[in-house]
Amino acid sequence: MLLRTALTVIAVSAAFVAGPAAAQNIYTCVDGKGRKITADRPIAECTDRTQQELNRSGTVKRVVGPSMTAQERAAQEEKDKAAAEVRAREAEDKRRDRALLQRYPTRAVHDQERVTALAQVDEVIKASNKRTFELAEQRKAIQAEFEFYAKDPSKVPPSLKRKLEENDHSSAVQKKFIQDQEQEKKRVNLRFDEEQVKLKQLWAMREGPAGSAPTAKN
Repeated sequence: MLLRTALTVIAVSAAFVAGPAAAQNIYTCVDGKGRKITADRPIAECTDRTQQELNRSGTVKRVVGPSMTAQERAAQEEKDKAAAEVRAREAEDKRRDRALLQRYPTRAVHDQERVTALAQVDEVIKASNKRTFELAEQRKAIQAEFEFYAKDPSKVPPSLKRKLEENDHSSAVQKKFIQDQEQEKKRVNLRFDEEQVKLKQLWAMREGPAGSAPTAKN
């Protein structure tokens, strides 16, 4: 008899202890009629309003918002998508900034690359100018041949006419090419100017606040 009583007490005690443990969290809300409802799962009567999810200690674990309509969910998804795109752009901007700073750790490095880039374009222009001069000399020779037919231009050979046309075409191509290269120099300068504006900010951020000095180590 004593043994049976002891076992009953143990069973009741175990159930008492296990009861609160079984209910991990509690949901509570006030419904549309002003009634406070408590349950161990999200409350159906409060889907249109906020609910509190409580820990076993009674503290608020989180606040569960009201269920959204299809239109509200679509609007929220668009909002989340826009926010994700902003975060992606910010991450890409940071990646480009790191790459730019790694490529140009100092202004001297950046300035030197500008000089090198412009020098390369100048070399191309120099070669094109040389070709333009050669074409001009060829044209003089062609014009000299035309002098033989000054009295009767109708006798000018077709081959000589083609030579003049080809010379004119090649000269026009070279002229256009040189103009394009001059525009390329402007683009190069503009690119380096824009990079330098950004780099000044990055260099300043890397160095820390103006006037700050590194702390001396013991």
